[in-house]
Amino acid sequence: MTGTGARSIYVASAEGDTGKSTIALGVLALLAATGGRVGVFRPISRAAAGERDYILDLLHQYTSVDVAYEDCIGVTYDDVHADPGAAVAEIVARYHAVAAHCDNVLVIGSDYTDVASPSELSFNARIAANLSAPIILVVKAFEREPSDVRAIADLLMADISSEHASTLAIIANRCDPDRRREVADALAETGVASWALPEEPLLVAPTIAELADALDATLFSGDEDLLDREALDVMVGGMTVEHILERLEESMVVIAPADRSDVLLALVNANAADGFPRLAGIIMNGGLRPHPMIDALVKGLRPTLPILSCEHGTYETARTAAHTRGAMAAGSVRKIDAALSLMERHVVSTDLLAQLDLHTPEVVTPQMFEYQLLAQAKSDPQHIVLPEGTDDRILRATDRLLHRGVATLTLLGDEDAVRRRGNELGIDLSEVAVIDPSTSPLADEFAAEYAELRQHRGMTLERAAEIVRDESYFGTMMLHTGLVDGMVSGAVHTTAQTIRPAFEIIKTVPGVSTVSSVFFMCLSDKVLTYGDCAVVPDPTAEELADIAISSAQTAAAFGIDQRVAMLSYSTGGSGSGADVDKVRAATDLVRQRAPELLVEGPIQYDAAIEPSVAASKMPDSEVAGRATVLIFPDLNTGNNTYKAVQRSAGAIAIGPVLQGLNKPMNDLSRGALVSDIVNTVAITAIQAQNIKAQSIEAQSIEAQSIEAQNDEVRQEGSGA
Repeated sequence: MTGTGARSIYVASAEGDTGKSTIALGVLALLAATGGRVGVFRPISRAAAGERDYILDLLHQYTSVDVAYEDCIGVTYDDVHADPGAAVAEIVARYHAVAAHCDNVLVIGSDYTDVASPSELSFNARIAANLSAPIILVVKAFEREPSDVRAIADLLMADISSEHASTLAIIANRCDPDRRREVADALAETGVASWALPEEPLLVAPTIAELADALDATLFSGDEDLLDREALDVMVGGMTVEHILERLEESMVVIAPADRSDVLLALVNANAADGFPRLAGIIMNGGLRPHPMIDALVKGLRPTLPILSCEHGTYETARTAAHTRGAMAAGSVRKIDAALSLMERHVVSTDLLAQLDLHTPEVVTPQMFEYQLLAQAKSDPQHIVLPEGTDDRILRATDRLLHRGVATLTLLGDEDAVRRRGNELGIDLSEVAVIDPSTSPLADEFAAEYAELRQHRGMTLERAAEIVRDESYFGTMMLHTGLVDGMVSGAVHTTAQTIRPAFEIIKTVPGVSTVSSVFFMCLSDKVLTYGDCAVVPDPTAEELADIAISSAQTAAAFGIDQRVAMLSYSTGGSGSGADVDKVRAATDLVRQRAPELLVEGPIQYDAAIEPSVAASKMPDSEVAGRATVLIFPDLNTGNNTYKAVQRSAGAIAIGPVLQGLNKPMNDLSRGALVSDIVNTVAITAIQAQNIKAQSIEAQSIEAQSIEAQNDEVRQEGSGA
């Protein structure tokens, strides 16, 4: 334990290419999910002057403390070589400056990239001992026998022990997938908690952009957005076209000189043709340009496939491409998701947490809340439909959701177009159903059902057949008929286009007549629920009561305490006027309809959340100063407040989350980021879980009631 009171964990390895950053990322995510203020520290940075350490840059974005990137670095390699003792002293001092702001700190050891020596692990162990940080040792299993991995682990633990440091756990990374269990069994004999992770080719694969940098290549043609696709294999196209086509594989890069017009045209067309793998790119080597007519033909085909041009000869191009290793940097979304998924699937988080012995103060950080969203959704995966399947953000979110196992997904849209774009982006949609509403046989069934639902409005079967082929209506009908458990839309469609079908088809839950929304506002140390900030412009007192009750139920479903503040410009009985009277009436209605809820109103925002203000304005209130669910009197106030808090306080706003509907459906902002879509799908899945749980509970209560009635009948019969 350090003098600061922070708990530190040191991730170290004894050689390069162990995939240590994968382990560090997974451990950091676990720390962030556990709560408290989590920081990261890099004792020895690999970055040259003026450059950023990409591993620290990656991990820094997952911390939950406001410590500058520059302050998270100890010393450089040059400092260590010049005076090791002074370097250790400086590392310890700089570490404590970071730890003073943290409850838990992840320390990531050196890389063996710039200067490697047999004593480097010992030096890392020396640092760990000075920080009182137990070590998670990462061992490379790539192309090694399980017994060799065990022997290396024993040797390295002895080195760590000789520096008076301790080995907390061992993780063997990059195992042969077929022998992973053997490696795990061999490590179990060490007596230290251990796990084994299989080799994941995606994590070491370079992107097309990284290959372009390594080769000093330029983009000849293709979609710049596809430069971030990973190249999983490299082939030199030096044979005849038919043999090249036979050897193509998914996400491969093919190298060929530009004067091989037959190869260039064959690859461009094969990449667009059904039945052929989707390439990551083509590299034209030798500094040649295609013949003008071939150039015109390729450009006329408008291929999205990136085609690079470089000056190197075939050998140098192939050698450089084969030896370029992809970095898992801050923007490597697919690698990050793959790394997190790898850790979640193969490392038992409860066992690792038990080893870590963390500080877990009662603080909920944004990272913790987001992690818990995904974890809860994964605990019982639900089936979610995404009607906007052709949008790149939806496809990228689909990729992340699949990697993390968050939900089963169905995309709507032209199947060929959706799958083609998914392939271009390097996204495997083999486990995803893609349905085209315009051609699906389900449309006839949906039309008949919709016409019956809307017959009181004069709906005809012919008109219904047209309406249900709209993606929003089709997705809503899938939800209504139970084919899916939830729906998320709005990245392309307006809020009205998303919600209108729900009003017509899904309807509201019994006892609630108002569809409204909340935002989860993730502040640095807690999560608040804001409602309504997106749907109801000027609610009546009755609608405001609906919003309050629905918002409290939504908060409870996501583990947030229910202390409801009905906001106004007046606190208690200090003000009057129509607006205050509306809030006062709504508060009374909430107390009548949900007497179990803790609710206060009218109350001003500062009195609702700040204990010192509450002490003077409402000292006897159970809500004032501790409110977690804040209900705004109108949309104008709510929308502006959530955006002000989001921008000025740096809060993460998750939402809007729709509430009051019979089944879970959520609306996205048209400016939604991929992470917003991922979070919204997780929220929708959790809502679906809760609805199912409530249904099961209601059925159980009904069954018990029927059984009790039967018992009474039997008793009466027996008495007679």
